[in-house]
Amino acid sequence: MVTGASLTFWICAPLAVLGALGLVLFRKAVYSALSMAFVMLNLAVLYGTMDAPFLVFVQIIVYTGAIMMLFLFVLMLVGIDTPDSVIETLRGQRWLAALAALGTVGLLFFGIGGSVRSGPFAGLTEANAIGNVEGIASLVFGRYVFIFELTSALLITAALAAMVLAHRTRVTEKIGQRLQAAQRMRDYAETGAHPGPLPASGVFAGHNSIAVPALLPDGSVAESSVSRTLVLRGAALDPEDLRSMTADRFAAIEGVKEEEGDE
Repeated sequence: MVTGASLTFWICAPLAVLGALGLVLFRKAVYSALSMAFVMLNLAVLYGTMDAPFLVFVQIIVYTGAIMMLFLFVLMLVGIDTPDSVIETLRGQRWLAALAALGTVGLLFFGIGGSVRSGPFAGLTEANAIGNVEGIASLVFGRYVFIFELTSALLITAALAAMVLAHRTRVTEKIGQRLQAAQRMRDYAETGAHPGPLPASGVFAGHNSIAVPALLPDGSVAESSVSRTLVLRGAALDPEDLRSMTADRFAAIEGVKEEEGDE
């Protein structure tokens, strides 16, 4: 007889496996992070079928909603344009990774085999006798309180280590506004680069899109007024099209002036 819990398992478990495969196989880090979030959502549903509401909300709020989304935001802010290095910096890491993968496969094999042979799970009724949340609190802050505090210390140590590793000691003097102005004037004298800010996008009042380059006083297009990201994406307006549009506009204006002069 197929129950609701078993039906949910056979739906969410394959989806979680597909998400895990996407985490490993996707070449883009953003897609891998989204796949991991998809796995966590399916795990939350599976926790719900096992009458563990506390784990459901922790899985969604803490892991999916906080940690994974924070990781995803960091990827989008920092960027992933830098290619990964194919040079192995740690000797023997491939063999260690292979041994770790083999050990993980063994744990999964024996764990699944033991759960299949042992029959129905026992002890959940006694553990949830006072409530799921209360039962977890009793175990975490009672029997396993020392291990819980050690885990907290481990997380704090990892956070401090990340701060130390990410800290960079400045080896050069900080460039202030005066030095930047002097450097811009030197660049203008040597290469002719304009010392002022980049021209704003848009042409007159008819085009105020950031994808439309600005016009210089001589009527030529200022290609530096458009973000390079838009140019690489092919979203920026072609300068030749802009020149033709501007020429047509000027011709229309001249035609109106001539008509008004004839009148």
